[in-house]
Amino acid sequence: MKEKKFYIETYGCQMNFADSEIVNSILLEEGMRPVHEAESADVVLVNTCSIRENAETKVWNRLKELRSIKKENGDLTVGVLGCMAERIKDRIIEQEHLVDIVVGPDAYRDIPRLLEEVEDGRKAVNVLLSLEETYADIAPVRTTGNGVNAFVSIMRGCDNMCSFCVVPFTRGRERSRPMESILREIKQLSDEGYKEVTLLGQNVNSYLDGENTFTRLMDEASKVDPEMRFRFSSPHPKDFPNDLLHLIAERPNLCNYIHIPAQAGSDTMLERMRRPYTREEYLELIQNMKSIIPGVSLSTDIIAGFCDETEEEHEQTLTLMAEVEYDLAYMFAYSERERTLAHRKYEDNVPEKVKKRRLTEIINQQMDIQERRNQDEIGRRHVVLVEGTSKRSEEQMSGRTDTNKMCVFDRKDFEKGDYVEVEVTDATSATLIARPIKKTTLTEYYGAEVVA
Repeated sequence: MKEKKFYIETYGCQMNFADSEIVNSILLEEGMRPVHEAESADVVLVNTCSIRENAETKVWNRLKELRSIKKENGDLTVGVLGCMAERIKDRIIEQEHLVDIVVGPDAYRDIPRLLEEVEDGRKAVNVLLSLEETYADIAPVRTTGNGVNAFVSIMRGCDNMCSFCVVPFTRGRERSRPMESILREIKQLSDEGYKEVTLLGQNVNSYLDGENTFTRLMDEASKVDPEMRFRFSSPHPKDFPNDLLHLIAERPNLCNYIHIPAQAGSDTMLERMRRPYTREEYLELIQNMKSIIPGVSLSTDIIAGFCDETEEEHEQTLTLMAEVEYDLAYMFAYSERERTLAHRKYEDNVPEKVKKRRLTEIINQQMDIQERRNQDEIGRRHVVLVEGTSKRSEEQMSGRTDTNKMCVFDRKDFEKGDYVEVEVTDATSATLIARPIKKTTLTEYYGAEVVA
């Protein structure tokens, strides 16, 4: 029997990329072989994102391109995985005739059976959500990436039900992966030479495996390899554990960077969004982070033009961002999603022109803040984990500081995966430019070891 070749194309968040690595493992176990382009594959799977309309539009356009490839190669099987699967299964199979297989985020183990159904001439669908599935026993196979950074999923689903968010409907209820399996995966990554791991969950603060909390998980993870850095995404402001902040301050391999989504800056907007904290409580949390972790770098998510947003509420978002002074922000115009509370209860009534203008104001202010924050870095020293050569020049290396700032410096004899001590000499709003001093280790630079 001919060996089947597969290609996975991934859109959206880091969680989707982690899911694609689980699917890699499942298909390799079936004796299939990964290839690097759709044109060479027998099976093309598109792992999709539903978080914003723009993300879905990209997927629709790509599926239409794949239909053209399918016309030339009648044996090609095209499938949709992930968050769009349940939402669009009828349209994508019956109306548009774009795909042969549709698989939701909790049904990846079923892909081999579904592919057999397609071979028998049927369309195949499994979008059932699970209360138990965490894929804890499946070791992800990473066929892309730089071999330096890896994402590890620690939980699935979400129980928060923010009014704008479709995730609880596309990924199901929240459940945590056993800590033992997470630590086993981290140890495997360490053995394979990875130097940085980002732990992923819709709300990592809620992680709970028996008595093992998220702080305990971070504690144990940091002990696996003192020379491996750790980040996490995303926590929720409503229940951020104080003991985690102290642990980050204490451990040299827990990065001084926290992504802490605000979404909006006014109490009225936060209430409509069903974000269970006030502006004052959020700012108190930020102050606490800054006081416990000196030099902590912060990023956030901001939505412009949510339902009924007034100019005053928009101004309060701007003033919140100015007060916090985020080092990075992910900023979007509101995009209505079916099945959410906002879709059922509110009206998407901020005109598109107003949304775009408000988003532009938010972005412009944030770029000014980032440039100022990065200019303040001039003269400071950091440890950068080298991720590869710079996009602009083979003569320069690039990587991230502990505080998650992109940094470029002369290549010299440094290699991917090295830790390099640098001194910042210049900066833009997006990048630090630095003078390399020497190759180092976390233990050497911070003068402390993680105590096992």
